[in-house]
Amino acid sequence: QVQLVESGGGLVQPGGSLRLSCAASGFTFSTYWMYWVRQAAGKGLEWVSGISSSGRTTYYTDSVKSRFTISRDNAKNTLYLQMNSLNSEDTAVYYCLGVYDYWTNAYWGQGTQVTVSS
Repeated sequence: QVQLVESGGGLVQPGGSLRLSCAASGFTFSTYWMYWVRQAAGKGLEWVSGISSSGRTTYYTDSVKSRFTISRDNAKNTLYLQMNSLNSEDTAVYYCLGVYDYWTNAYWGQGTQVTVSS
């Protein structure tokens, strides 16, 4: 019943842009901190960005600062990641993650593939 469904991934050229979306259902989205986590082929999980339940606090890993913007629309139960100036190092599966009350509960999406290649 709980679902986090990512969309917006695909193939993009270096320097291009994509906007990922994560549609949430089956839980109280507005009470969860939300994150984007990615996994490149053969590598571990990397925390890309996070946003507080209200949207007033955001976090970015150093490698994406100034290029990525996380946002959320609680009225639409949707999380976004605007990605600009993409490079090959951004190639990964991107997962949407919701966390509640210091990890007393957490939900993961299935992921969407982002490939940056010429």
